[in-house]
Amino acid sequence: MAGHTNAPGQSVTSRVLSILAAFEHSASARSLSEISQESGLPQSTAHRLLGELEVWGAVQRDAQGRYQIGLRLWELGQHAGRKLRDLARPYLQDLFGLTQETVHLAIRDGAEVLYIDRVYGSRRVPQASRVGGRLPLHATAVGRAILAFEDEWVQNAVLDGELVRRTPLTKTDPAELRREIGKIKELGFALASEEVRQGSCSLAVPVFQASGQIFGALGIVLPTSRAHQLGRYLPVLQGTAQRIQAGIAHLPPATLRLPNIGEKPSQP
Repeated sequence: MAGHTNAPGQSVTSRVLSILAAFEHSASARSLSEISQESGLPQSTAHRLLGELEVWGAVQRDAQGRYQIGLRLWELGQHAGRKLRDLARPYLQDLFGLTQETVHLAIRDGAEVLYIDRVYGSRRVPQASRVGGRLPLHATAVGRAILAFEDEWVQNAVLDGELVRRTPLTKTDPAELRREIGKIKELGFALASEEVRQGSCSLAVPVFQASGQIFGALGIVLPTSRAHQLGRYLPVLQGTAQRIQAGIAHLPPATLRLPNIGEKPSQP
């Protein structure tokens, strides 16, 4: 039996995953009631499963009894995409060495952009995300650089869906965004300013697979007070993107992509 939940027939695995998903968008510790509410599980069920997860090391409690991701789960997560990160890291470090600015590499995960690696500059820039973090495709330079080179049906799925406004400057009009991604495809780069975090702006270029399909995007972040300097970094971004493309050319295509929007995982 799946037990008593707000979703009859829900498996134990689904219940555990719903608990872990409560930590997905925030690094802060969560109370039992918050986890129960976000997972849709009764507090008694959530408490029992959290106890098992704590014994295994997937979660841990702070002095106030609130839960956060445990070190064992964090350690396990470091293996995800490790080969890709290890391959891309030297290029990011070289890019940072040339620019002394915060740089990052991202790929698409559904309607969001997933940051797979980042090298932080010493100059303070408001950070909107982190390695392993996600942001809406439509609101970021890396996201729009990817979206511009995706299949038309993927573009439509994103732009016809919910377009969250993260700041007053976030573009959420589908027609405006379609015009913008058309321009990005023509010019080969994307810009965003204060659309997910006020005080920062970004320039991004696409990174392609050997097949010519889009793989991800490479971006650089500056404070908005220096937005006029973004253009100077376009040549080095494009050169680094080409080096990454050459570096990933030998990897099997299946290791370079996540499932498309609405695509079901392959069956064994």
